[in-house]
Amino acid sequence: MQKEFIDPPELGTPPNNIYHHVVKVGNTVYIAGQLSRDVNGKPIHVGNAEAQTIQAWANLEAAVKAAGGTLADIVKTNTYVVGRENMAGVRAGRAIAQPPDGRPTSTTVIVAGLADPELVVEVEAIAVIG
Repeated sequence: MQKEFIDPPELGTPPNNIYHHVVKVGNTVYIAGQLSRDVNGKPIHVGNAEAQTIQAWANLEAAVKAAGGTLADIVKTNTYVVGRENMAGVRAGRAIAQPPDGRPTSTTVIVAGLADPELVVEVEAIAVIG
């Protein structure tokens, strides 16, 4: 099956251009971990887990839209959170950012850190479109 590689312009170029934000295979879409970064790759909402979660989900939305879908098409997420103390903010951000119906399955993992030490939340996803 053919793979389609997608890098939505609103997400900027992946760091060092070593991966793609989205890989679409058939009607399945794999979305790389999204962080609270602007189009230039600069961290935003530093110190605010809720706002970082909302931004990560906005980036997921841009990614799934670029593949022809919507947030409602996301079926699985993995969320990485630095420190248990940030979980309340992540939960609050999810409640705002996720679609109210048909929320995806989810795994959340507490981690020691992310690649960018200014950020505390990263969300990756799988979507099935159509």
